[in-house]
Amino acid sequence: MRIKALFVPVLLALFVTSASAESLATRPDDRMKEGWWGKRHGAALAAPNRATAKVVFIGDSITHGWEGSGKATWKHYYEGRGALNLGYSGDRTENVLWRFEHGELDGLSPKVAVLMIGTNNTGHRKDKPEEIADGVRAILDGLEKRLPMTKVLVLAIFPRAATSADAPRVNNDKANELVAKFADNKKVFFLDINGKFLNPDGILSKDVMPDLLHPQAKGYGIWAEAMEPTLAKLLGDEAVQPEPMAAQPDKPAAKHGKKDK
Repeated sequence: MRIKALFVPVLLALFVTSASAESLATRPDDRMKEGWWGKRHGAALAAPNRATAKVVFIGDSITHGWEGSGKATWKHYYEGRGALNLGYSGDRTENVLWRFEHGELDGLSPKVAVLMIGTNNTGHRKDKPEEIADGVRAILDGLEKRLPMTKVLVLAIFPRAATSADAPRVNNDKANELVAKFADNKKVFFLDINGKFLNPDGILSKDVMPDLLHPQAKGYGIWAEAMEPTLAKLLGDEAVQPEPMAAQPDKPAAKHGKKDK
């Protein structure tokens, strides 16, 4: 009886811990302790093109980087579409959910929302693929609730780490397999352009992502060019032709809060 009395509380504790861990990716959470994050949220709420943006990009530092290394490419492909960047360096799925709950989608009516999120769930907390997929599902539900007329283009989480055997790459790839199943090709569309960033042997080159995570200017060009046919079709636009190959100086990745891992 004593063994049973000890065993039951242990099982209960394990269950509570597991349930708590599994819910983190879907539990809205802010990062207001990092001052820049709150300022960016305030700026997003006050963005002058909120009501007119045809395209909204939602994500983490990789999306945030359209304002750094990707700035020239953004101007070429998206400035004329009045695009709005809602990427925050270091964000995980739960941070995007918090932003939705605190007005970041209010007043918007884009034709398309481009979503890529989850690599920081892998890097910061080593969330399981199923947990990341649950977080993405919650974000899609939030978009459907708040922007019911908007089509959502979900991008596969970009390659991370040098080889296909590296643990972060494996985790993201497994998450992508689950997220791809959310596409109904009516309102939600899934696009995997990851092969465009990789060498034929699956190696991620530092010429594309110097830290094996964040694209440099060349990487943003690859992203935009690969996505453009699908994005233009969803927008009902003519596809923008690839930007000239003039060299664009790279800017270092924005250093906001904790570095993405």
